[in-house]
Amino acid sequence: MIRQAVDVSEIVMREAVAADVPRVAALIMHGASTQTRTPEAIAAEARDPAYSKAFAAIEASPHNRLFVAERVGVVVGTYQITLLPGLAERGRLRAKIESVHVAPESRGLGIGAVMMRHALAFAAENGVGLVELTSNKSRTDAHRFYRNLGFDQSHEGFKWALDR
Repeated sequence: MIRQAVDVSEIVMREAVAADVPRVAALIMHGASTQTRTPEAIAAEARDPAYSKAFAAIEASPHNRLFVAERVGVVVGTYQITLLPGLAERGRLRAKIESVHVAPESRGLGIGAVMMRHALAFAAENGVGLVELTSNKSRTDAHRFYRNLGFDQSHEGFKWALDR
């Protein structure tokens, strides 16, 4: 099935508010799920108070922003951007984009591209010199999407879960 891109004017990018947290959490779970879960199960888990606590920490941080993409008043996408001051490259400010997710029913419509243009503009407006992001190795469609936008697939990422 060929999907037609949305009119960019239909997409409103804005900072997330507390009322958005369950929807944002559900979008993240849809994107990260390796198992089939019912929409009801995802909605129930998305109301876990841990998500509101995490949002409060993001909201309180001067270096973090959580954005949502709305289409006709419905949140259909999200991403988080973190500004990272550092000493590398004479103190060039970096930004990390993460938790990029578009609602399953809205994928392939150009919403992700709108979100990434927004993220890059936000980074530029804040003096960022380098934007980086990571994507799970299994998400080959996402990797193609980022390469098509112009991102270089330049590094191999590693992580260590301290709560394992």
